[in-house]
Amino acid sequence: MKQVRFEESEVPYQTLARFGLTQEKIEDLPMWALEDIGQGRRSPLLPIQVNNDEGETLKSRTRFALVRMEDGKVDVVFYPALKSSPLERYDEAQQKQLLDGKAIVADVEMSDGRSSKAFVQIDAETKQVMYVPTPIIARNLKVLAEVMRLGTVEVNGMQHGEPLTVVVGGEPATVGIDLHAKTGIRICSGDAQQWRNQPKREWDKYTFGCYGCWVMGDDGNLDYVPEEEYTEELWNEQKKNGERNRASFSMHK
Repeated sequence: MKQVRFEESEVPYQTLARFGLTQEKIEDLPMWALEDIGQGRRSPLLPIQVNNDEGETLKSRTRFALVRMEDGKVDVVFYPALKSSPLERYDEAQQKQLLDGKAIVADVEMSDGRSSKAFVQIDAETKQVMYVPTPIIARNLKVLAEVMRLGTVEVNGMQHGEPLTVVVGGEPATVGIDLHAKTGIRICSGDAQQWRNQPKREWDKYTFGCYGCWVMGDDGNLDYVPEEEYTEELWNEQKKNGERNRASFSMHK
């Protein structure tokens, strides 16, 4: 699969800014999020706002990803949070699997209008339906099967959305298909339940950057506070964060 890579200078900040995602907000995201964006993967779920024709400010939440157009320029695709997932094209059994968080194989209409088999999964945060053509994941599964010496039955189970638990060095490890992962396959220590509980990236309540701070609310949503709007609580948290970083640096000297 061709490696996608976007340089920082290519990011269409003007387009993102029209939706309230300024360059400062993007640059203050955690490094792992910036790496994901730079490799064409989806951003975290972020707050956006845009003015409609009546002058009203509309607020929502969305992921975004960078895409390279035919002319070589870079643009943005948004994946807004939906109230429910559009699952009409799937049968009842497939819908149940998707709503249970599993990846399934189904016929999907590709961007060129052709129908093709793909692994399909729901993004739990946006309720958007994601898909990746089966040959891509199948190739990665083949490599994994050879490395871990997995049989046909075990691989078929993963292809039907079931994570597989194996013993590595005397400890349990679980592997399964997850379209959020770089390769479409995610491995974690522990059993299948721990694998299911792992996907969501853990954010600290406060993520301080150069220009402001991303704050994780009690509802799990992120909001951005620029430095000039810091409360006393935020200034105190930034001070504590700096002290923790200095202590950690001293321990590793």
